[in-house]
Amino acid sequence: MEEPIIPPSEEKKQLNFVQQLVADDLAAGKNGGRLNTRFPPEPNGYLHIGHAKAICMDFGVAEMMGGTCNLRFDDTNPQKEDTEYEQAIMRDIHWLGFDWGDRLYYASDYFGKLYDFAVRLIKEGKAYVDDQTSEQIAEQKGTPTQPGTESPFRNRSVEENLDLFERMNAGEFDEGSRVLRAKIDMASDNMHFRDPIMYRIIKTPHWRTGDKWKVYPMYDFAHGQSDYFEGVTHSICTLEFVPHRPLYEYFVRELAGDTAEQYCPRQIEFNRLNLTYTVMSKRKLLQLVKEGLVAGWDDPRMPTLCGLRRRGYTPQAIKNFIEDIGYTKYEALNDIGLLEHNIREDLNKHAGRVSAVLNPVKLVITNYPDDKVETMEMDNNPEQPDAGRHPMPFARELYIERDDFMEDAPKKFFRLTPGKEVRLKGAYIVMCTGCTKDAEGNITEVQCTYDPDTLSGMPGANRKVKGTLHWVSARHCVTAEVRLYDRLFAVENPAAEKEVDFRELLNPDSLRVLHDVKIEPFLAENAHVEGKFQFQRIGYFCVDPDSTPGHLVFNRTIGLKDSWAKEQKKG
Repeated sequence: MEEPIIPPSEEKKQLNFVQQLVADDLAAGKNGGRLNTRFPPEPNGYLHIGHAKAICMDFGVAEMMGGTCNLRFDDTNPQKEDTEYEQAIMRDIHWLGFDWGDRLYYASDYFGKLYDFAVRLIKEGKAYVDDQTSEQIAEQKGTPTQPGTESPFRNRSVEENLDLFERMNAGEFDEGSRVLRAKIDMASDNMHFRDPIMYRIIKTPHWRTGDKWKVYPMYDFAHGQSDYFEGVTHSICTLEFVPHRPLYEYFVRELAGDTAEQYCPRQIEFNRLNLTYTVMSKRKLLQLVKEGLVAGWDDPRMPTLCGLRRRGYTPQAIKNFIEDIGYTKYEALNDIGLLEHNIREDLNKHAGRVSAVLNPVKLVITNYPDDKVETMEMDNNPEQPDAGRHPMPFARELYIERDDFMEDAPKKFFRLTPGKEVRLKGAYIVMCTGCTKDAEGNITEVQCTYDPDTLSGMPGANRKVKGTLHWVSARHCVTAEVRLYDRLFAVENPAAEKEVDFRELLNPDSLRVLHDVKIEPFLAENAHVEGKFQFQRIGYFCVDPDSTPGHLVFNRTIGLKDSWAKEQKKG
């Protein structure tokens, strides 16, 4: 058979263990040499960065080795599902750069086949209707060291089970009053084999099938069968499904019968993506949204893909991060600093450099003509030799950062202070001569003089000073809003704080809004939603969708300081 297709860019990279297992199966000719993976999200919430790890594996390994990847929505619980989530999931997958082509499926596509399979198991004496409550069933399951207790309804006749199951689906019984269970082994060492629930009663109309069904399959019953119906060869999932794998294979063998030897999906598990200063629980993220503790699923503080996108993260940065942390067989808590490092690295290559003053104070150049305006040429991105330059107006009155001036400065303060010089980036060297204060002692203006011989091309252009400040022209600048986002949680591992409500661990300083930010006109003219820029000396920012023609809003993606990279160098 043909060797797996691996692009030249991948040849030098060592395959991770999942990729190696898939490559070995292809080399051995399993499943007729086919490779078909799937990504099976539940449409009950938005995707987060943990899902991105699964997406990169499911779609990525198929891309790498010449296979295909299906998108299948696991829509088996209409009580929690919504088309809003379905559409958001598809947008996020496309944003990451993957596509399922014509292979869009739903578990609900197979409800008829799954129901018929359940009926078959009942007829074969391998499934029964149980009238016990969920609490009673859980209690009778036993423990990992003690066998379970058989249900008093376990030995109902086939005829009675068929009748009850049909009436369950007809809507005759209340939700929670009956379930359909597989009859396997209540003494099994694997708790999942102790007569698992296959179907439960749900009377909420389904968003795709309406009122047709009143019983809905459980994940363990629907998932493997859906894989089989679609011809999926490799079901790649996270480590919590390791104990589910024997049950997955049991149901598929029961469904496939003699053909299972010829074709049976293979389940492979890898570690989840856990991130410091973050929660990945969909339930907790939903709670944050519903209680208004964040501004929605796309709040830039959220670990959701739409939140990261709104904050200014790029698909490539997320992919690079996932590649850096890798795929293993053991759980780990990944440092969010590594994710931040990756977005800095990516934006450093591509984001245009612009000037914005977040906390402005006026700087007046007292010896500069009042009516004079010069045009300074500023580099768009020094990391890209062909990125070009853009014009920036320079005049007598400028804005600088308030923190860049100190009236009584310590010795190693290399910014503006009376009697000291700094260079205004891309322009002249200036010397501070003093400042003006209001009645409360707040500095309202800083004064300086400039050296006209220090502009590029002039005799003093190469004169060295220790400080360089960014600035904007007070006459030409535009006022904008800036949202300074920080980590959502104040503790490194919120999930480990078992004794405290996770909402009490939220970082109270995760958002600060500035309404009087001064930006250069080039930035105002070129700002478009999701546009990404480096604000000189401050950090990386992107344009928020809340922006309007008369009111630009920027989100801070990340600051310039890379503490993660610094720690790696120390190590």
